[in-house]
Amino acid sequence: MSHFADSRFVRRAMLLAPTRRAWRGALAASTLTLGACSFGPNGEPPAMPQPVHYGSAAQPAETVAAQGVGQQFMVGAKPVPEWWKLYQSDALNALVDEGLRNSPTLAATEKTLAAAREQLRAQIGSSMLPTIDAGGQVTRNRALAIPEIGSNTFLYNIFVGQLQAHYTIDLFGAARLADAALAARVNVQAYQLDAARRALAANIVSAAITSAALRAQIGTTERLVTLANDQASDTARRYALGAVSHADQLSAQQSAASLSASLPGLRQQWQTTRHALAVLLGRTPDAAPDDLELASLHLPQQVPVVVPSELLRARPDIQAADAALKAAAADVGVATAQMYPSLSLSASMGQGGFSWPVALSGAGAIWSIGASLSQPLFHGGALVAQRRAAMNTYEATVSQYKQTVLAAFQNVADTLAALEHDAQALDAANTAARSAQGIFDETSGRYRLGAVPIASARASEQQFRNAQLDEIRYTSARLADTAALFQAMGEPPVEAGAEVSSRGIEAKPGNAN
Repeated sequence: MSHFADSRFVRRAMLLAPTRRAWRGALAASTLTLGACSFGPNGEPPAMPQPVHYGSAAQPAETVAAQGVGQQFMVGAKPVPEWWKLYQSDALNALVDEGLRNSPTLAATEKTLAAAREQLRAQIGSSMLPTIDAGGQVTRNRALAIPEIGSNTFLYNIFVGQLQAHYTIDLFGAARLADAALAARVNVQAYQLDAARRALAANIVSAAITSAALRAQIGTTERLVTLANDQASDTARRYALGAVSHADQLSAQQSAASLSASLPGLRQQWQTTRHALAVLLGRTPDAAPDDLELASLHLPQQVPVVVPSELLRARPDIQAADAALKAAAADVGVATAQMYPSLSLSASMGQGGFSWPVALSGAGAIWSIGASLSQPLFHGGALVAQRRAAMNTYEATVSQYKQTVLAAFQNVADTLAALEHDAQALDAANTAARSAQGIFDETSGRYRLGAVPIASARASEQQFRNAQLDEIRYTSARLADTAALFQAMGEPPVEAGAEVSSRGIEAKPGNAN
C-alpha cells in the first residue's frame, strides 16, 4: 500500500517537472503586476484643518475672578489623566475610584475587549501558521469479490495513523490584511474602553456636583418657603384686622404656594441624581453615597487647552475613528487580494496496514505531499462588487472620521466658552448675593432696634436667599463645566498599537488591559 502511494507521487513529480519553470515565471509575472497596482488606501487619516482657536472668538488667557478665583487657560499643556484629583476632595476621589473599580458596564467592556483580543490571536494562528493534525482510524470492511473467483466476499481490517499538515502561502497578503483589519477593530474597542472610563469618571464628578448643588438649593428653597408662609400668615392676620386688601392676602398666599410647588420637583431631581450616582458606582439606588459639600470642592485654577494637532492624538474617540479607518482600508486590501491566485501546501505521513504488525512495521509507512494553486476566473462579478463595496465603506469611514474630529473641536469650543461665561455669570451672581446679604444684615439690625417692621426683614432675607440660589447654580455649573473641559481634552496618548505578526499581537492601549 505504501509502495503504491510512493509510486503515485513519483509519477506525479515526473509529470510536473517540465512545467516548474513555467509556474515560476507565471508567479513572478503576477508579483510584478501586483506591485504595479495598489491594493487599496493606506489607511492614513485625512488631513484636517487646524483652527487657530477652537471657538468663533479666541478664548482669553484667563477668566474673570469669580468668588475670588480666576481660571487660567494653559494653551499647549498636556491633558491631565486623573484630573478629578485637582478638586482636592478625598471624598470625590473615593467616589471616582469606586466607580472605576466596580462599574458593571466597564467590566463587561473589558471582557468584550479581552474576547476580541483572543479572537485576533486565534485568527493569526490559523492564517499565518501551518496547521498540523493527528488522526487514527481502525475499520473492519466487508467487500464483494469478483464473481467466480474465490469466495463471494472479503473481510479485512484497516489500521491507519497519520500526521497531516496544511499551509496556505499568503502570496498577495490576503491573510495578513485580514489580520490587520481585525487588529484595528480590536484597537477600536480598546479606545472605546478608554473613552468609557473617562466618561464614567466625568459622569461621577458631574453627578456628585449636581447632587450637592441640588441639596443646597433645597435647603435655601425650604427657607424661602418658610419665609413666604410666615409672610402669608401675617398678611392674613392684617387682612382680618382690615389693614390690607383681600388682593394683598391672596397675593401672599399665591407666592407661598408657588414656592412650595417648586420643592417637590427639586427633591425629585436630587433623588434621581443620587440614584444615578449610586448606579455609576456599582451600587443599588438605596445605597446612594452621602452628598458632598460644594464648599469642599476646590475649583482647579489651571486648565489645559490642548492644541488641535495634539487633540487628534489625545482623544480616544478620534483614535477609535482612526483605527476604524485603518480596518476599512485593510478590508479593501483583502477584497483586492482575493482576486489573485492562492497557493496551498499539504503533506501527511503515518503508518497503515491491514493488520497491526504490518501497520507498525516499516512496510506500513505512508506519506503524501502536494500543492494546489487556484486563480479566480469568473465569479459573476462578485469579487469586483465586493471590492467596490469595501471601497465605499472606506470612504464612508473617512467621512465619519472627519465628523468625529469636527465634533471634538466643537466640544472643546463649547466647554471653553461655557467656562468663560460661567465665570462672568458667577461673578455677577456673587456680587448680587453679597449686596443682598448686606441689605439683609442692615435690615435685620434695624428690625432688632424696632426701626422697621418684620415684613421688611423678611423681604430682605427673601431677596438674599434668591441671590444665594443663583450663586449656587452658577457655582455648580462652573465646577461641572470644568470637569467637562478636562474630559474634552482627552489624555496623553499611549505610543502603542496592535502589531500583527506570526508570533502573535501586542494590543493597544497599555492602560486598557
